[in-house]
Amino acid sequence: MPVIRKCAQCGQKNRVGAPNLSRTGRCGACQTALPPLAEPLAVDAALFDEIVQGAKVPVLVDFWASWCGPCRTAAPEVVRTASDMAGQALVLKVDTEACPELSARYQVRGIPNFVVLVAGKIAFQQAGLVGHEQMEQWLRSAMPG
Repeated sequence: MPVIRKCAQCGQKNRVGAPNLSRTGRCGACQTALPPLAEPLAVDAALFDEIVQGAKVPVLVDFWASWCGPCRTAAPEVVRTASDMAGQALVLKVDTEACPELSARYQVRGIPNFVVLVAGKIAFQQAGLVGHEQMEQWLRSAMPG
């Protein structure tokens, strides 16, 4: 299930496979570089599984809900983390209301809840509001070598 990424140069919609989201690619139309994903990606269970299984970099997952005040406070920190860590990590957002099966799989009992996955396995998990510095530190500590 590819992710559709729009070329900033020509507007072409490009299909990018999950394993390539953290890499620089090329627009199929104009050949302009498509930079690594630099924003949080909202996912459903199927896309979540595909990305987590194929990711070559650590993945930060933000479990959240629209009614949650601390989740809304965390949102700009999550965006900053995705931007700062582009090419080195991926950031996914899971709406706990829309994907209760993922929340149950990761035993999310309080939100916001952050999980760092490496090769599909939990490297770190913490509930509660944190800043982008902490999120980035988790991701850096999960990077190989």
